[in-house]
Amino acid sequence: MNDFAQSIAAAVSLIASGDPVLLGIVALSLRVSLLASLLALLIGAPIGGWLAISRFRGRQVVIVLANACLGLPPVVVGLGLYLLLSRSGPLGFAGLLFTPTAMVVAQVILATPVVALVHRPVALLWTEYADLIRTDGLSRLRSLALVFSLGRASLLTAFLAAFGRAIAEVGAIIIVGGNISGYTRTMTTAIALETSKGELALGLGLGVILLALSVSVSTIAFVLVRGVGEK
Repeated sequence: MNDFAQSIAAAVSLIASGDPVLLGIVALSLRVSLLASLLALLIGAPIGGWLAISRFRGRQVVIVLANACLGLPPVVVGLGLYLLLSRSGPLGFAGLLFTPTAMVVAQVILATPVVALVHRPVALLWTEYADLIRTDGLSRLRSLALVFSLGRASLLTAFLAAFGRAIAEVGAIIIVGGNISGYTRTMTTAIALETSKGELALGLGLGVILLALSVSVSTIAFVLVRGVGEK
């Protein structure tokens, strides 16, 4: 119990003092996860919208596959990217392995299916407004833009959910990032490393910040979605 209390005190001290190592890890985690979430939104939202407003043979199969991608094991994604980006892999010439870019790619793959789930609320909006949109003669692209505007609360929720998955991910990014100190070490990979070494202070400090970010994301999502819904 005494060791635990000392670790908690040391973690609080690191946070309060603005330890540069801790701040560097947090900053990298935020940069990588925010970029990955934005890219996932740009990729996943159009896919979700297309599935919502289009009717074609095999649509249900595509939806099932998109939902199945939510359960992609991060370590499998990391292994696949590792094989692609390694020197002997087809993309080895790019030199992306063990870089933040590779970590972003891994997180985009894992977060995009989360954003693609936006097709569910968008499909409900399309059912409600489809006749009106057709009457106005809007193109498919403008129709999608209109539905996204109406469902912006769902888009915001999807983005925050993608960010939550990205920033909490460890399996894929530790494989393709290498957990290199000062370069590719994020909060989750640092927590895993420090805990395995028995150095709990930094791990606990990062854990507290990660929990605070998770609570903040949930709070922001609730407040913004509620605000959008009341307009």
